[in-house]
Amino acid sequence: MGHNIIKIFNIYCDESCHLENDGQKIMVLGAVWCPLDKTREIAIRLREIKKKHGMPSPFEVKWSKVSPAKKDLYLNLIDSFFDEDNLHFRALIVPDKKKLRHDAIPGQDHDIWYYKMYFNMLKAIPRPEARYRIYLDIKDTRGARKSKKLHDVLCNNMSDFSREVMGNGSR
Repeated sequence: MGHNIIKIFNIYCDESCHLENDGQKIMVLGAVWCPLDKTREIAIRLREIKKKHGMPSPFEVKWSKVSPAKKDLYLNLIDSFFDEDNLHFRALIVPDKKKLRHDAIPGQDHDIWYYKMYFNMLKAIPRPEARYRIYLDIKDTRGARKSKKLHDVLCNNMSDFSREVMGNGSR
């Protein structure tokens, strides 16, 4: 009898302009995910691209660092992403944070809304036949508690009450 090998995925999350009063109109939450057994290979390829363009390995690739001088680096990274069948991307875009009315929903503030949006972005990714490890940027001292709550809600949404699909303490 053959054994089914369960595929494990890492989901890496980040956000841009997520603070309520940061003066930015648009907010983006994003997730990139790939099979665990491909993460090293992909990381090496990304480091090689940065090195090819004269950037140090720890250089953080961000939209706010895009410039004409780094255009080829960013185009090379984008091409690499679309050439890699094991990389996947999902984003949630809020076009205008100024239109949000948190006070219209009892008990909601910007922080609670932020985690609700993370849930909405992430809930479409997991499949019950696979396993996932989610890596979130922890915003502040309350972030660990809130990301645990997000993990619980994601698990409950999938009826993953044993926490097998979404893992345990892997953020």
